[in-house]
Amino acid sequence: MPTAATPTPEQIRRRSLQSGTVGAIVEWYEYTVYGVTAALVFGRLFFPDLSPGIGQIVSLATFGVGFLARPVGAFVAGHLGDRIGRKSTLILTFSVMTTATAAIGLVPTYRQTGVAAPLLLCVLRLAQGFAVGGEWGGAAIVAVENAPRERRGYFGAWPQIGVSAGLLLGTAAVSFASWLSGDAFDQWGWRLPFLLSVILAGIGFFIRLRATESPAFLAEKARRDAELERRKAPAAILFRDHRKPLLITVFGRFAEAGNYYLFTTFILSYVTSTLGVPERYGLTASMIGAAVNIVMIPVFGAVSDRIGRVRTFLIGGALIVVTTWPVFALVHTGRLWAIVGGVVLFLALGHAMVYAPLPALYCEMFPTSVRYSGISVGYQAASVLLASFTPALASAMVLWADGSLWMVVAFAIVTTLIAMAAIAFAPDRRDRELDEIGTLATHRRDTPAVASSRP
Repeated sequence: MPTAATPTPEQIRRRSLQSGTVGAIVEWYEYTVYGVTAALVFGRLFFPDLSPGIGQIVSLATFGVGFLARPVGAFVAGHLGDRIGRKSTLILTFSVMTTATAAIGLVPTYRQTGVAAPLLLCVLRLAQGFAVGGEWGGAAIVAVENAPRERRGYFGAWPQIGVSAGLLLGTAAVSFASWLSGDAFDQWGWRLPFLLSVILAGIGFFIRLRATESPAFLAEKARRDAELERRKAPAAILFRDHRKPLLITVFGRFAEAGNYYLFTTFILSYVTSTLGVPERYGLTASMIGAAVNIVMIPVFGAVSDRIGRVRTFLIGGALIVVTTWPVFALVHTGRLWAIVGGVVLFLALGHAMVYAPLPALYCEMFPTSVRYSGISVGYQAASVLLASFTPALASAMVLWADGSLWMVVAFAIVTTLIAMAAIAFAPDRRDRELDEIGTLATHRRDTPAVASSRP
């Protein structure tokens, strides 16, 4: 019987869910603040000698720089997470992210130190990327590994709200700082949201320190220790024995990895620079869309427990394909209600449906011994391939197309179709215990979920 000092299984489950969810919210708040600020003012502050259009593209490109470090963070955190534990690794990624974010709030501008300013900004952005590279996998795993088998989709969906909750909080913080500083936003107001992360970090650290390792990881670690054998690094085993699920993990993200930033970061730049509407239009759309997204992700996570992860994903992908053009048509009108409606439509339906089932689906494809490495490396590889420079690429597409959005629309549709094709080959394992997932032979015996999912 658990003592007062020993948490009950229910307490372990609740603390793990809080650790994954709240920690993800804080880290994505910090990540979002950079993206929003880069879209609004970094072009003027760090690249003032460039023309406004080119400066905007370069500013958004610095947002993409952080994605380059994500695979490195995924490899390092995946190795540590599979070897020493999920909890310690998540505390490490959290520390790196918070330190880098606070430091960005103190970086001098180009007018103060010249070229050293954008260089330092990029270095700190790389540190942010390194931290996020190891964050998502750990947050997803601590939620899924501690969840009841029949509710893994629902539990795994909660850390997914971190992206939109971070977007909501980050956008709100930038909006508040803009209101508070007024005309001085370019001078000092933009720094406030970055410095605020220190306070949020205290909350995140408290929650993560209270969490415990998952039973699945502790059992696997005990088994390895009992064997007293030298093992290859988890990454080596991953690439040797689990290439198929790794590829599914990479390409399965194409539906949401870049498209999410089209409807958040890129939209902020597009509506102000191209349409010439007030900044508050884009900020309002992002905040309302993020709030609705937060509500819908757990809903579709629960749906995936009922009808299957793959079926849920494919329905969401189809919605993205058929609504992308109408959504951008709404945004292109430049009207506040239309911009808000377009962003909400994408985030509430298509994005939420493809994003919610991913943690459970990905965790169910890898054994415990390489799970952190597998889902982290696959997830972040997709970030580099697609999400990294999507806002800057989309801005360039608009310039090439003389203000038209047809290239951006085609980009969103094609990448979503690629993701749907990849996920169609994923196995259906929602009825299996996680510790039953172990060998390459198991992967080969499974049939694609699109053929075997049961309603």
